[in-house]
Amino acid sequence: MRSTSSSAAMTAETRSHRGGSKGSGALQVIRRAPGPAEANPRRYYTRRRRLELTLGCVVPILFLVLWQVASASNVINPQFFPAPLSLWSTMISMIQSGQLQTNLWASMERVLLGFPLGVITGVAAGLALGMSRTIRAALDPLLVALYVVPKLALLPLLLLIFGTGDLPLVLLIAMTVFFFMWISTMAAILSVEEAYQEAARSFGANRRQLFRHVLFPASLPQIFSGLRLSAGTAILVVVGIEFVEGTKGIGVLIWNSWTLFLAKPMYVGIVTVAVVGVVFTRIIDLIGRAVTPWAGHKDEPKGYY
Repeated sequence: MRSTSSSAAMTAETRSHRGGSKGSGALQVIRRAPGPAEANPRRYYTRRRRLELTLGCVVPILFLVLWQVASASNVINPQFFPAPLSLWSTMISMIQSGQLQTNLWASMERVLLGFPLGVITGVAAGLALGMSRTIRAALDPLLVALYVVPKLALLPLLLLIFGTGDLPLVLLIAMTVFFFMWISTMAAILSVEEAYQEAARSFGANRRQLFRHVLFPASLPQIFSGLRLSAGTAILVVVGIEFVEGTKGIGVLIWNSWTLFLAKPMYVGIVTVAVVGVVFTRIIDLIGRAVTPWAGHKDEPKGYY
């Protein structure tokens, strides 16, 4: 296990070859005492995790308190920065009227349709390009060229082909997720060490067995990293699309609130997007931990940093 100078207590004693005299041939024996992370790793990381959770809760609460005080005392303009308590009242009113749930579900429905479509096609493309040099040589330049095109720039084309409605929005979300998953999956396959593959071949593994027992398990942690990134990006894209197209959705709610200079509903919409993004990403993170138990995670006692 790795250690740092801050976590290790060092003691030294000097022994002399000649009756304890301080000659040039004196030998120093350095003894190292284990640090807290080494003496009791589970306890150390449990305490550190609790500290991190406490800081993660205290800092946002402190920010909200300062915001409330500053807005109530007119240190900041309450028209542009409404107090959190007033935003809470606005959110309750929007929930009671059904306005928030209706717009939230409209956005999430598009994400829940487009996200899996982008993940499936993106992972399939990444696996194909990662495992086949020929396919990679044929398709990689084209996909790279399409990747750098701003996805919102494709919205008018999709509207022209498929007309108005949710289908162009769902396809645009799927296209955005596709490129993230293609890149992360292909990179994961290519990053698998050749020594693992050679070891499997030496035991007579064929191409299918090599993929099932070596390439796919080794690349899964990085694929889930791409999934977490894609989840947040899908939320961002659906809000951006709804700014310019759509009759319902969180993006529509935020945009209409801005045009009518209704700051409170606008803030409620922004906070809702943030919360949904965190929850969505966290769910994928938990699934990834369950599916890839062999992959190390940052809060497990495998060393400290």
